[in-house]
Amino acid sequence: MLLQELREKLIAHINEIGKQEGRERDRKLKDLLVKSFPVVKVKALRPIVMAILKNTPQIDDSYLKVLVRDRELYNDTDTEVKRQIWKDNQSLFGDEVSPLLSQYISEKENVLFDHTNLSTQFFGPSPKVRRQGEVVQKLAHMIGNSVKLYDMVLQFLRTLFLRTRNVHYCTLRAELLMALHDLEVQDIISIDPCHKFTWCLDACIREKNVDIKRSRELQGFLDNVKRGQEQVLGDLSMTLCDPYAINFLATSAIKILHHLICIEGMPRDNTILILLLRMLALGLSAWVMIDSQDFKEPKLDSQVVTKFLPALMSLMVDDQVRQLSSKLPPDEREAAITVIEHSGPLPDAVEAYIQDSSVASILAMYYTLSVARAKDRVGLLRILTVLANCKDDRAFEDPFLHSLVALLIHNPEEFQAEDFCTALFDEFFFAGLSRDNVTRHLLKLLWYVHSRLPASRLHTLMKALQPTHQHSEKVHNLYEMLQAKINSQEEISVPIEMDIDINSPLMSVPTPAPYHHTL
Repeated sequence: MLLQELREKLIAHINEIGKQEGRERDRKLKDLLVKSFPVVKVKALRPIVMAILKNTPQIDDSYLKVLVRDRELYNDTDTEVKRQIWKDNQSLFGDEVSPLLSQYISEKENVLFDHTNLSTQFFGPSPKVRRQGEVVQKLAHMIGNSVKLYDMVLQFLRTLFLRTRNVHYCTLRAELLMALHDLEVQDIISIDPCHKFTWCLDACIREKNVDIKRSRELQGFLDNVKRGQEQVLGDLSMTLCDPYAINFLATSAIKILHHLICIEGMPRDNTILILLLRMLALGLSAWVMIDSQDFKEPKLDSQVVTKFLPALMSLMVDDQVRQLSSKLPPDEREAAITVIEHSGPLPDAVEAYIQDSSVASILAMYYTLSVARAKDRVGLLRILTVLANCKDDRAFEDPFLHSLVALLIHNPEEFQAEDFCTALFDEFFFAGLSRDNVTRHLLKLLWYVHSRLPASRLHTLMKALQPTHQHSEKVHNLYEMLQAKINSQEEISVPIEMDIDINSPLMSVPTPAPYHHTL
């Protein structure tokens, strides 16, 4: 007890010395370390040595080597000391960071796939809330104000993004930078060339709006990438490849298109829209750019603006006309003509451009979400006929399918209609069933709507979704749970037959007609 009290007093005194500044502090700590380090392996005295190390800004290599060699000592070392070890030991730092990165990806995928979760939408939390997450905060603490450790983490994220194409590493890159921004770690944020761009974009995402002032700032960053510094485009493209950035850019673009319809404006004349598309193009090219090390901003196809967007706007006008027509007094012939004229096949430009352009694909996907949100069945059925043709299978990416499934679950009555099932399942989902993730999203959808489906359709779907040895364990488990759920509900819905004695003499007695029929 006495030893513990003395130890705590000594540690408090060491921490007081640590708060001082200048050479006198460094000399005192160095003397204390020389005298105390030989007893570092004595457990009762170790906290004192660790306190001295924690307060020493530059620890001699000879001490650090002892800590690295002994696993028990290393585990008892404070993060402030470990930073000095990690700076010259990338593999050891990688071992510490790796489980955190795996945890981060796992957390994101749990939100996207969890079939029991309907309350937490992937795009729900604000940027500020997201970066309070455990992994981001731990990484920020591990980095401290060390530029070298920050650069190592960024290199890990780039490498993993290249190896896996997993866009959540792009999210983490932006969240980590903004967490260090919140902590005001000037040593790092002042030298990261993406800081101001990421900060400006973060503010737009938070406010769900990009005004003229912010759009000029963002455009200024892109226009002023200097010759010889093109590599910064790789990091900017990763920031823009973050699903939360893509979601913001695409949602904002669709809003602007609706606005242009109202004012009868042209897409090519709207500078903010052109900037959003330019940023989308840069974000969607991130993997190719970093993989090829060819740091050039991709040129936005002008025909996406002059041909595809007007075609997409014509679909939006059709939706508005049908909606308006449904509210007018009934004049059956006129109403029928209006609906037929505005419900026909899609303009050729829509399908042609989504096959060739990632930007067009993303905009078509976000148009799909907007008609699904409005519960516009005709609009949804029209776009579903071509959505599976999006370039690079964009429409089968998790954030989009997660959002689409969430909207469809809240519109269960549509699943009784054969034309709806044909468009959604046969023309869209079945085109992506070779992908494990598509199977998981479809199983989640069926978890909630299976009772609304015709029996033959449900049977066909369950047969098509039956997992093979190539599917993950999670798919197998979810399929089995869904099958059990369907079977248990079928048992409940089968009426219990009454035990009737057909030989009873009462069987031959005629039943009187109900009283109300005789009135």
